[in-house]
Amino acid sequence: MELTFHPLTPERWDDLEALFGRRGACGGCWCMYWRLKRSEFEQHKGEGNRQALKALVEGGQVPGLLAYADSQPVGWVSLGRREEFPTLGRSRVLKVVDEQPLWSVVCFYVAKGYRRRGITLELLKAALAYARQQGARLVEGYPVEPRQGRLPDPFVYTGLVSTFRQAGFEEVIRRSPTRPIMRRFLDEGGEP
Repeated sequence: MELTFHPLTPERWDDLEALFGRRGACGGCWCMYWRLKRSEFEQHKGEGNRQALKALVEGGQVPGLLAYADSQPVGWVSLGRREEFPTLGRSRVLKVVDEQPLWSVVCFYVAKGYRRRGITLELLKAALAYARQQGARLVEGYPVEPRQGRLPDPFVYTGLVSTFRQAGFEEVIRRSPTRPIMRRFLDEGGEP
């Protein structure tokens, strides 16, 4: 399966809506969980979060990338400068490690019929390439590492540790048994 990747722009908004469906990917999130205070997020679940994300896009911000297979949107990765995700700073597990400027990869969503085909890894590689194009030199992720067995899909929206390792990320700190902070430095040229 050949994938292409595109930044989410106003022209591609309908594709994101088609991918996320009525539920906004998962429970009305619309990929706003990391961008809002918990009370705001809960208050705006569903339509309010959809409007908030749409306002970001219409305002010129690129909150993530869409993956396409045969012109159909099949996947999503949310990324940006860490300061765009204030929820990270309020987390005792994911709080800042040091003062290095970096980008964060916070969320993935893959359409049901396309899961377990390696699309998350390809989305992560595309995110690294995009972050480098935007001037990033360091990218951080917050994947989950199940204690045993497989977790249901909704619980791995930040990705799996194994996927991040495949993309060249290394663990820098682990404040929770199942959720490390992982980083990847980006070289000036070549592959991400």
